Amino acid sequence: MKVLAVIHSDEAGPELFTEVLAEDGHELVVWDIRTQGSPPQDADAVMVFGGDQNVGEEVEHPWLHEEYDALRRWVDGGTPLLGVCLGGQTLAHAFGATVGRAPETLAGFYETTLTDAGAADPVVGVLPRRFEAFNANAFTFETPPGATPLAEGPVLQAFRIGDNAWALQFHPEIRREHVLTWFEDDTTPRTPEEISAQLDEKLERWQELGRRLCRAFLAQAEL
Repeated sequence: MKVLAVIHSDEAGPELFTEVLAEDGHELVVWDIRTQGSPPQDADAVMVFGGDQNVGEEVEHPWLHEEYDALRRWVDGGTPLLGVCLGGQTLAHAFGATVGRAPETLAGFYETTLTDAGAADPVVGVLPRRFEAFNANAFTFETPPGATPLAEGPVLQAFRIGDNAWALQFHPEIRREHVLTWFEDDTTPRTPEEISAQLDEKLERWQELGRRLCRAFLAQAEL
């Protein structure tokens, strides 16, 4: 299966998911929309990852318009889609939801609970009913009209549009070395030392869940 990974940053890509895709024999195509423009539409499945840009910054980042259009085409065409953090926010915006600044900047692990629909979902439902999810975001999304909320925490953590498109506010794809680059300055509510200590304690289990979620998405994409 050909899986397209749309990225907006050199420090926010498929990371752990790269290993899963390789282990399971899938082809990964990484597409940097900032420099490569509108992404191709011929993938069997699409993953859209994070970045330090935000919905509402289209003047500074005009490629956001191309992303919104591509997201609508993929969803309307039935291409399985997984949006993570900024990728989830652009998906929400593309389908009419409000995206804006979160009540507080999130940095680190936060308790998250699946909704009843989330527990029954074929992708998000492979996670425990309650778990700690890694977040790194100052913005968040609301549920688009007609979409299904799947997980809740300090902010809405996940929703599904139709049967083939999922948005996650949390980061199931992280590796230690790349996520620490997100916290090198002092503008986040947790210091790099605090984030590092959390990763020491919780990353191994979180990566187990990330692999599980990635494989569940790929299994749905192969149906």
